[in-house]
Amino acid sequence: MPFDLLSTVETGGCSAKIPPRALEELLKDFPVPSDPRILVDISSHDDAGVYKINDETALVFTTDFFPPMVSDGYEFGLVAATNSISDVYAMGGTPLVALNIMMFPSASIPMEVYRDILRGGNDKAREAGVSIIGGHTIDDYPPKYGLAVIGTVHPGRIITNGGLRAGDELILTKPLGTGIILAGHRLKMTSPGQLDAAVSAMKQLNREGAVLMQKYGVCGATDITGFGLAGHVLKMARASGVTVLIDLKQAPLLDGVYDLAEQGCIPGAAFRNLDYTEGETRFAGDIDYSLKMIAHDAQTSGGLLMAAAPEKVPDLLRELRSSGHPEAAVIGKAVNREEVALVLA
Repeated sequence: MPFDLLSTVETGGCSAKIPPRALEELLKDFPVPSDPRILVDISSHDDAGVYKINDETALVFTTDFFPPMVSDGYEFGLVAATNSISDVYAMGGTPLVALNIMMFPSASIPMEVYRDILRGGNDKAREAGVSIIGGHTIDDYPPKYGLAVIGTVHPGRIITNGGLRAGDELILTKPLGTGIILAGHRLKMTSPGQLDAAVSAMKQLNREGAVLMQKYGVCGATDITGFGLAGHVLKMARASGVTVLIDLKQAPLLDGVYDLAEQGCIPGAAFRNLDYTEGETRFAGDIDYSLKMIAHDAQTSGGLLMAAAPEKVPDLLRELRSSGHPEAAVIGKAVNREEVALVLA
């Protein structure tokens, strides 16, 4: 019988992140290096760091890893690699090379599972045009896997979470709800089709979105992962000096997510993310509670959230939908800064 990786964890994927409030408190006095070649550093809490090599090329650096969120080792490798590579796409970059990061308890899990995880990561990296050229493993329980990735971007075409401008409309490329679906699966509340759809979304590269962001001159974007839609939008609004209005009724959802939330299947990470956002968020008086919590659900390998000028949105949306993101949708807009950074309705 195949080894079930879910038997090793209580929380997997991006739900395993340290709560955002605790992380910001930890990093607030962290020294930031002073070097004119560093174009994006830790101070903006962006998706990746960027280092200028010359007038034509900058390097995009990122790393990500987490415990399993699925039972099968190969699928875990596929999702973890997709998630790790996504941060390069979120910056508008092209990923090139990567290193494996693996923590694996060799005495308690069959080594075939180790091989399956690496095989999944390698296959997804090849799909993305990324060469895995090494890595590092330590013996540790529970298992964790991810990549350190290097890509390139033109120094004048970096897309950051601080690039939103008042008037921009926000497009989300993947449906929300992976955290809730995964929790529902563990509680035997989902159908096989609902789980399959969530895993399929997590395995989908954000490559086409990155290409189209460059084509349409997008300046502000992020990918939606462990801090949930609301947490990542709040970071974008802060960094950009704007207020973002999100209409949750327009957000695409995975099949079954709303019903699970209505039944109370809301993971703890969603409440930690809500604790982070609520001090700088205005909630509409008639906001749907389930949608409010879905907006805070920790996503694993989520979609891109990109801000585009209104006149470019119809063509950008059409191309996104025809290139593998049929559920891409406009879910909000940026306006001049108000008394709060985020408005959810």
